[in-house]
Amino acid sequence: MAGPEYYAPEGSNLNQDLENDAKQARIRFHDRSDNEAPQKGRGGRTQRRMSRDSSRRRSMSAANTGIPLEFRTLSIGLSESKQISQEFDSKDENLKTEELDFFANLNFHSVAADQVLKSLNTSEKLGLDDTTAAASLERDGKNTLPKVRDQYWRKIFWYVFGGFCSVLWFGVIVFFLCWQPLSSPPSIPNLAMAIMVIIVILLQASFSAFQDWSTKRVMNSILDLLPAEAMVIRDGQAKKMPATDLVVPADLRLLSTSGDIRFDRSVLTGEPDEIEGAVNCTNESFLESRNIALMGTLVTNGNGHGVVVLTGGNSVMGRIAKATTAVEAKPTLIQQEISRFIRIIVFLTICLALLIVLFWVGWVRIKHSGYMSVVAMLNDVLGTIVAFIPEGLPIGVALNNVMGCIVAFIPEGMPIGVALTLMMVANRMKAANILPKGLATVETLGCVNVLCSDKTGTLTENKMVVSSTSFVDKPYSVEDTLDIMARPDAPEIFSEFHKAALLCNDSVFDPLSMDLPVGKREIHGNATDAAVFRFAETAKSGDDLRNSNPRAFQIPFNSKNKWMLTMHPSNNGDHSTKVETPEYVVYVKGAPDVLLPNCSTYFSAETNKVQPLDEKSRELFSALQDRLARKAERVIILCRRLYTPKEVLGSNYFGDEIIRECIQDLTIIGVFGIMDPPRAETANTVECCRRAGIRFFMVTGDFGTTAVAIARQVGIITGDTEPHLYEDIVKVRNSKITRDLVKVDDKPEKRFWKSKANVGNLPLDAFQGSLVLDGTGLSKLTAEDWDIVCSYREIVFARTTPEQKLRIVNEFEQKLRIVNELKDRENVVAVTGDGVNDAPALRAAHVGVAVVSGSDVAIEAADLVLLDKFDSIVDAIRLGRLVFQNLQKMISYLLPAGSWSEVWPVLLNVFVGVPLPLSSFLMIIICVFTDVFSSMALVPLPLSSFLMIITCVFTDVFSSMALIMEQEEFDLLSLPPRNHKRDHLINLKIYCQSYLFIGVLETVMAHAMFFLYMYQAAGIPMRSLLLLFEGYTEGFYGYTQAELTHFNNVGQCVYFVTLVILQWGNLLSIRNKRLSITQADPIRKAHRNVWIPCGALIAFCIAIFVTETPAIQSVFGTAAVPIKHWLIPLGLATALIMMDEIRKLFVRLFPKGPIARIAW
Repeated sequence: MAGPEYYAPEGSNLNQDLENDAKQARIRFHDRSDNEAPQKGRGGRTQRRMSRDSSRRRSMSAANTGIPLEFRTLSIGLSESKQISQEFDSKDENLKTEELDFFANLNFHSVAADQVLKSLNTSEKLGLDDTTAAASLERDGKNTLPKVRDQYWRKIFWYVFGGFCSVLWFGVIVFFLCWQPLSSPPSIPNLAMAIMVIIVILLQASFSAFQDWSTKRVMNSILDLLPAEAMVIRDGQAKKMPATDLVVPADLRLLSTSGDIRFDRSVLTGEPDEIEGAVNCTNESFLESRNIALMGTLVTNGNGHGVVVLTGGNSVMGRIAKATTAVEAKPTLIQQEISRFIRIIVFLTICLALLIVLFWVGWVRIKHSGYMSVVAMLNDVLGTIVAFIPEGLPIGVALNNVMGCIVAFIPEGMPIGVALTLMMVANRMKAANILPKGLATVETLGCVNVLCSDKTGTLTENKMVVSSTSFVDKPYSVEDTLDIMARPDAPEIFSEFHKAALLCNDSVFDPLSMDLPVGKREIHGNATDAAVFRFAETAKSGDDLRNSNPRAFQIPFNSKNKWMLTMHPSNNGDHSTKVETPEYVVYVKGAPDVLLPNCSTYFSAETNKVQPLDEKSRELFSALQDRLARKAERVIILCRRLYTPKEVLGSNYFGDEIIRECIQDLTIIGVFGIMDPPRAETANTVECCRRAGIRFFMVTGDFGTTAVAIARQVGIITGDTEPHLYEDIVKVRNSKITRDLVKVDDKPEKRFWKSKANVGNLPLDAFQGSLVLDGTGLSKLTAEDWDIVCSYREIVFARTTPEQKLRIVNEFEQKLRIVNELKDRENVVAVTGDGVNDAPALRAAHVGVAVVSGSDVAIEAADLVLLDKFDSIVDAIRLGRLVFQNLQKMISYLLPAGSWSEVWPVLLNVFVGVPLPLSSFLMIIICVFTDVFSSMALVPLPLSSFLMIITCVFTDVFSSMALIMEQEEFDLLSLPPRNHKRDHLINLKIYCQSYLFIGVLETVMAHAMFFLYMYQAAGIPMRSLLLLFEGYTEGFYGYTQAELTHFNNVGQCVYFVTLVILQWGNLLSIRNKRLSITQADPIRKAHRNVWIPCGALIAFCIAIFVTETPAIQSVFGTAAVPIKHWLIPLGLATALIMMDEIRKLFVRLFPKGPIARIAW
């Protein structure tokens, strides 16, 4: 798999006036070690060759082979390139014609290379000078793709009319109708309530907008922490500069190639077949010619040089991006859960509203016509009146109760709480040096149950050093090898060993560090090459050797071939492109298991001569490889071959010839053993993931024995027995032990399957022990084999290619199933990696995780970037689980008072006839009058709509913010991951806890306080208020209407104050699902949460303000609450805490009992 590397003169953008606005850049792109990240640059900063913008969205291109050419600052377009190419087909024909005309007028592909350079006024070797580059940047701006404008009006529309707001707008319409024309004269309190609900809607919309803005700001600040640099050539010198200030390649004309270069253009064209690159024009069309490399395509093989002809908005992808609209984002898991909850609440609200209307139509208006003397038949929820309702009959009470039901049942404060929760978690992750690229990543982390990790650079330090050297028939220590190679009269085998190590290598020293000792110099190149390069340079400088042996041809390393090849003239004669008589020496470096079958001879250290590689020698080499691999050393073999090519150097046929002829009859020179020690934190990270119910697998390109040795060191493989191999999978499959399996128990601790074939009970972890699969075995696996593979708890995938890594991810996401199982067992897969070969798997996984020291391609493809140590992923998973748990706590807190305890007063009023006094301020007042009836029907409600809104939006929201800041109650990593298909944010257990337990307690206590006040203040017992219906009017118990109204106003405020104080007890109780309040109080340091007393204090102040402020009293009909009715709820709140403490005690004592089964 190939990746780009810049050592290029940089050019500028080409506008349509090519003569006046031409820029040029030159690129060298080649295959890079797929398993390794680049070495860190000076001062600890990682080399960066990517755009800051490119990190801001995840690439959606499914790259099965190769990596994006990703011309750094333009690679942002990859995330939508496939969608863009599809959408572009449906655009206006005139627009497409205009774009085609633009490309039809280009001739960069058809003219000679020197003419292209001349027309762009640049030099092939020197590039642009600093002055010209600065002028180009000033004229044309930074080299980025055109950004799609945010559709602000559409966002604002959904902020205001989406979610719960859509239901509340129905309430606004009803209130306005009740203001007029349904009331005569117009009812001012209803107008005030309409305005109040609009304020609530705007408040929610403002919080949603603020949350989106703040989240975007946090994400931008997070992404700005990722350094973005590129290596370019200006004035003939290599320089490192910020990528956004560069004019780097996009669409380029190839000037020369390695002969085997191939491109995958499927990201733009949709065609999966790779095409060969060429130097000469192959098609009249700019878009089809194979000597044009288009931005965003994939380099699957080879290398080459090119001159940039189009950048930014003028590139093919840039012009397509300008012609398309934004792709709608897929709802995140939390958004899906909130939408599900909204659907449930809206459904229940509509059902209750219809039930109230139907109950009135069928019974109340017939049996108790004076209660709701004449009620309107609502033809629809907008308050239209059925034509047959007699004119002049009052309809206010029906609308009043329907609106009361709507206001009561909807937890208006929940959207605000959710927004604040997600914003808080994003900031927490940023503080922990964990950089998620979107909130969807935060949500998904809590569901991860399979983690596939690359080895090099992720589990290991990616600080490779040569730890051993050997020849086929004799090992040498590193010190002895260095001493011998440094001698002027070194034996030929050591000279060839040194020459191959230096010439078959792409690493170079950083020019700025050349004054340092060899061991401290910075190296540009992959980790393996850097280790070999430093080793060879330590023996003696290779400058003269490289100058006298120029590289005529190369095939870079890729994870599919697992070898690198360079070709050099065997003498200093004519090195023209036409190959005639000179013989070339070919050096090959790579994996022994790939190259050894193609070797026929070897350099003998005993005889210093080339010897046949017979069976005995092969056994010696195999023993050597196994010995090094068991010490966790990566084994690299160096080979040589002399060859005289037949084809023309630089042609595609030449490259095919070299691949066909030169990777055989090789002569083994020697072997390197390279050590890459595991990170210090890796073992603990693996253990934490295992404890959290996450299976931790290693996916690497290393030899199987080496991979197993590392896996044992870090704890991925824990047993002492030898791991199972592919052959064991075949034995299991052939024994039919996995056929016809029936699920017995799906509990985590008792997950068993029973076979119909009388083979006994079989654990789901199947075939106990560990499993090691290499690339060859992976390619042979069938769907049935994957069922067996996925049942293992410890797996190492070795010798994998990028395509196989991608397949592993897909299998664990989609193919975890047992034969005849009714449902597939879906998994949420996270993939960690740092090399360019990890990019396809990072994109395909549910969560792609990259470390900041990794390659820019991996960081671009990942959803999550770890700025600190690798064990930060454990904190990321913990925070992902914590956000879900805190959201559940917040919703469990809001539902009892914000929904359940407010809907029951409405239901009791309608169905039980609890009197509702006329109150023009505390509840919705509809003036009931007709030409037939001159009296008013006044029906009291324990809690007015105004106080319902105050309770939902203000008092509960401030208190629920305390739950957002809660720390984890217990070790969240000791729990298994949640199943995102089954474990919903709001489940039946939470409904039971919120409604049937806490909700019932609060409802009973609040009503008790209402009836208590009515009895103590007015002498009206509870029994007299039940089934009263139209009886609560002038003369009831000898009171005037004004006195009855006053009693009900105060009673409503008593109900309101009781709910506020009861929610204090609910807050202290709900913050701990299992622990007692004595074990986790909010004061002591371990579980301290200063937001809890702050939230309770704010709610208390709001309650005082609403009930004691004269202006509020005069407008909304509130009243001062007697002091004893402030004190009694304190005891009730304590009782509520005690009741929940008893529940928790039963759960702890009887974890498998009925109470524990329904506990949330």
